[in-house]
Amino acid sequence: MFKGHPAGLFALGLSNMGERFGYYTVMSIFALFMGAKFGWSDEKIIVVFGCFIGGVYGLGVFGGLVADKLGYGRTILVGIITMAVGYALMALAGLPAWFLFIPLGVIAIGTGLFKGNVVVILGKLYEQEQYKKLQDAAFNIYYMGINIGAFFAPFAATGARNYFLERAGFTYDANLPGMANRFLEGKLDNVPEFLKLAQAQSDSHVRSVGDLAAFSHDYLGALTNGYHAGWGIAAVSVVVSMFVFLASRRYYKHADYRGVKKVEGVAAVEIPREQARQRVVALFLVFSVVVFFWVVFQQAGSTLTFFAKNYTQSQVGRFTNALFDLPAFLALIGAIIGFVLLVGRGGSGTKRGVGALLLVAGGAIAAWRLLGFDAQNQITAELFQSFNPIFVVFLTPVVVWFFARLEKRGKEPTAPKKIAYGMFVGAAAYLVMVIASYGLASPAALKATGGVSPALVTPYWLISMYFTLTIAELLLSPMGLSLVAKVAPPKMKGLMQGFWFAFTGLGNFLAGQVGSFYARLELWQTFLILLVACFLAAILMLAAARAVERAAKLV
Repeated sequence: MFKGHPAGLFALGLSNMGERFGYYTVMSIFALFMGAKFGWSDEKIIVVFGCFIGGVYGLGVFGGLVADKLGYGRTILVGIITMAVGYALMALAGLPAWFLFIPLGVIAIGTGLFKGNVVVILGKLYEQEQYKKLQDAAFNIYYMGINIGAFFAPFAATGARNYFLERAGFTYDANLPGMANRFLEGKLDNVPEFLKLAQAQSDSHVRSVGDLAAFSHDYLGALTNGYHAGWGIAAVSVVVSMFVFLASRRYYKHADYRGVKKVEGVAAVEIPREQARQRVVALFLVFSVVVFFWVVFQQAGSTLTFFAKNYTQSQVGRFTNALFDLPAFLALIGAIIGFVLLVGRGGSGTKRGVGALLLVAGGAIAAWRLLGFDAQNQITAELFQSFNPIFVVFLTPVVVWFFARLEKRGKEPTAPKKIAYGMFVGAAAYLVMVIASYGLASPAALKATGGVSPALVTPYWLISMYFTLTIAELLLSPMGLSLVAKVAPPKMKGLMQGFWFAFTGLGNFLAGQVGSFYARLELWQTFLILLVACFLAAILMLAAARAVERAAKLV
């Protein structure tokens, strides 16, 4: 899987891994932070979240235009510094609501300058003849690598939050932020329940309803300080990413060029204007359809976070808790890798020995952690977002292997068809959510109480959903990046990657508009709308695949 790739692939992957760690640290807490700090409704948070991530991706066009003039490496460096400033501003504890949009805008600008241009340099690494056949696999490997950073991010965010709560003598309870804010607003319907939960806190001095105002301020203050620390972690992570990018420049600098210059064996390429136009039209057709996938995918930071917080069991048994405990989870991963190395075909004696060691050590650590858990253990909403990146890491080798087998038989589908299949799988992921949410209380019904649903579902519904959605993502996102790198006219590489991210941003912005459905409809009806949108878009993509292939000369 890794054989034959240039070292620049791994250098760029490590650079982006740090940036993704920071980004997903804040993605895991974004909705929870806004609700706790400002007392905003779920539907308002969904809209703000959609606008933010819409800007994060939508400004990729701006980043592409700048890079096509300034240079990709320079633009990336400016983007990293800009992102770090934005995250640092969000870490300020005294942040008022009106000021919020300034650092969020700064982060969006920085990401727009950074994200697409790293991908452009990666694509240019594979323009040399000996690497061309490895390009699709390269984007899968790159995608897998950056998701390692994303996997650890929710654990970092949760650790920061718990540290500040525990230092103040509190423990996390998903009911309390909403109840505390509604109590302070004078709109809480179930004050006796709030009093009971406040008195259950480990260092509580709440004796009567009269103590609840002070408790609310103290609890929310400690909680939001923990969330601010999460933004600070993101700032540090981005700075680390900058140093990695600069230190590893020798591995990719030969691909950091603009236009159609001849660099280290890459022949200057010029294509006729009409062919360039056809390629651009084909890419825009793909961009327009894929928008609908991003609408459903980016629910992870909003409606799916609220589902995890308000509708999913927060008390789980020992085995399930192992999936939410970082040492136990890493030990299980190590044991699985060890098993694969041990029983895999064609392995050397050294590889099998390493496999046996990982299997025994990982299994022993996992068992030790399991025995130390209580019969019932608390899990929190942030940690559900670790499943998508770890599934990316595990499923990427499977996807690469599967398509390599098809390629040897001459049956590998083209990138447009892979994208269409990915959207069908995305629709299937939301079928899981329709089933899981059917019969649960509507978001509107929970609004007055400020708490969670009286009926809760098993965490395995969300885990299954993220597993299915990850398969869809791997069929679509890295394939889309690779398609743009192959098809974009030589002088428009940065701009076309920018438009890929711009249309991703449009999908993310539209994801925020789901808040209007979420606030008014039954929960299962909201998920059904997302399912239908993704399914219809998949049909359109499949119908248009042949035209895209012909224009892009993929057939």
